[in-house]
Amino acid sequence: MWVPPTSKTQVPALKKEKSRPRKEVGMQPQLQDQHPEASLVRPQAEHQPSPVTMTPLHHDRQPQELRPRSRLLPQDRRTKPHTWFGAVFCIIFWLVIIIGGIIVLIVYLVFRPRSPHFDVISVTWNAAYLDMGNLLNADLTVLANFTNLNKKVSVDFSYLYLDLYFENTLIATQYIEPFSATRGQSIFANIHMVSSQVKLSMKESMLLQKQIQNNRVIFTVKGMFRARSNLGSFLKYSYWLHGQCGIMLSSPPTGVLRDKKCKTKH
Repeated sequence: MWVPPTSKTQVPALKKEKSRPRKEVGMQPQLQDQHPEASLVRPQAEHQPSPVTMTPLHHDRQPQELRPRSRLLPQDRRTKPHTWFGAVFCIIFWLVIIIGGIIVLIVYLVFRPRSPHFDVISVTWNAAYLDMGNLLNADLTVLANFTNLNKKVSVDFSYLYLDLYFENTLIATQYIEPFSATRGQSIFANIHMVSSQVKLSMKESMLLQKQIQNNRVIFTVKGMFRARSNLGSFLKYSYWLHGQCGIMLSSPPTGVLRDKKCKTKH
C-alpha cells in the first residue's frame, strides 16, 4: 500500500502542536494543586536578593554595633596635680612604715629587750589590831626586788607606787624614789607600810580574825611604775608596768613571809 508523502510531513507537525498544550495544561493544575500560593511566592522570590548579597549586610552591622561602644572609651586626659600629690604621699607614707618596721626588727634582734621583773623578797608583820571591831591598824615592812633582765639594755624606774590590799580593801600605800638598774642588775627597796584606822566590812574583819587565829593571813601587794629602756644613747622608749604579788604571812607581832606568787605585766 502506498502512503502519500504529505501524510508523513503532517504527522510530526501534529505531534508538536499537540505536545505544547499538553505540557501547559498538565503543569498548571499540578502547581495549583500542590502549591496554591506559588503564583504569589514566585514574583517575590524573583525580586529578593540572593543569599550571596546577604553576607555584606551582616558585615555592615559590625561598625554600627561598635559605634556606640567607641563613645564609652576613656579619652586621653591630663592627671590633676592633687592626684599626683596623693600618690606621692601614699608612697612616702608606706616607705616610712616599711623602713620603720625594719629598724624596729633590727633593734629587737640586736638588743633583745625584756621587761623588768617585780618580786617580794621578804615581809615582816610587826603589829595588827582592830578598833571597834572593823578599824584595822597594821604595821608591815616589805622588801621588794626590781630586776633588770636585759643584758644589753639599762632601765630607769620612776613614778613607783606600792599598794597593800586585804581582800578588796586598800589598807596602805607607799611611794618609792626613782632609781636606775644597769644591765642584769637587781635593786632592793625596803618599804615601810602603815595602815591606820582603815575601815573593813564586817565580812572582811571576821575573815581577818579567823586567818590570824589560823596563822595564815593573806594580803595582796600591787605595784605600778614607769620604766624606760635605754637602747644606746639616742634610742629610748618608755612603758608602764604592773606588778602583783599574793603573799601569805604568819600572825603578828612576829609575822613573816610564808608563801608568795608574783607576776609582772604591761
